[in-house]
Amino acid sequence: MEITPLVWGITIAVTIAFFVYEFFAHVRKPHEPSIAESARWSAFYIGLALLFGVVIGFIPGWGWVYSGEYFAGYLTEKALSIDNLFVFLIVMAGFAVPKIYQQKVLMIGIVIALVMRGGFIAVGAALIENFSWIFYIFGALLLFLAYRQAFAHGDSDPANGKFMQFVRRHLPVSDEYNGDKLTVKKDGKRFVTPMLLVIVAIGFVDLIFAVDSIPAIYGLTNEAYIVFTANAFALMGLRQLFFLIGGLLERLVYLAQGLAVILAFIGIKLLFHALHVNELPFINGGEPLLWVPEIPIWLSLVFIAATIVVATVASLAKTRRDDAKALASGAPTTTPEQKKEHS
Repeated sequence: MEITPLVWGITIAVTIAFFVYEFFAHVRKPHEPSIAESARWSAFYIGLALLFGVVIGFIPGWGWVYSGEYFAGYLTEKALSIDNLFVFLIVMAGFAVPKIYQQKVLMIGIVIALVMRGGFIAVGAALIENFSWIFYIFGALLLFLAYRQAFAHGDSDPANGKFMQFVRRHLPVSDEYNGDKLTVKKDGKRFVTPMLLVIVAIGFVDLIFAVDSIPAIYGLTNEAYIVFTANAFALMGLRQLFFLIGGLLERLVYLAQGLAVILAFIGIKLLFHALHVNELPFINGGEPLLWVPEIPIWLSLVFIAATIVVATVASLAKTRRDDAKALASGAPTTTPEQKKEHS
């Protein structure tokens, strides 16, 4: 897949233009988006992402194999991004961010995520180009992340974790928001507002998720251009999706397990690929193990899509059953977020 510097330049410029437009058209003036506004823009960005994948298939020299890699990467990154949104929700609830400022927080978080993933994409491409054994590292990392995703999801509160405790100890923090300002001056002394702490916490969360997402998509394609565009499209419209699905995020109770299955699958795929192109002298004398199967991209695409569907359907079925049991017993059916607001 030949990508000229011009194509890279146009792609990055268009991506930046979309986010600049988002800021000035929707985020600059604080407000809580309506369901209709969120639905329109979510549909637009998802449609644009799907259209781009189809266009890849028709471009000479690119073709449908790369199109399949893009779609598999996009689905994986979108699922990981939705999981990212769930953590953003926890962070904003922990800091009690007013709803009219949540758009700005989300926008900043998404931009930070794109910048961090861009850096990881460049590093990952360089490593893959020069060290074939890096696939072993990526594969092992994804298997570890899959285990953590399945069994440790939601065990910590990013707003009150050790990292944020460290930040609070070293920065003078005001107790109240001052609009969407990051700092405020009181009695001649400069304080940081909770808004700045929210952004710091979200930046830290983005760093963690970048470690998850980049090895995962490099398990589906070696093309840095596909990795970048799949990540960019997965992040576009994420702000609107947050307000559109709202409480549905807390109903996706099996999302973590679904993502764990996807990460484990890609981890195994990477290890198979590492064995297939092996150069490590202590494995098979440094020779590739050509008998090890390569998992085709169509199978990856089908598996990832099916896992997302199963996790979503199972989650909604479970929460529906739980709500029915709660109603039958007379117990409240409010979400953990609502309980926190009322407490």
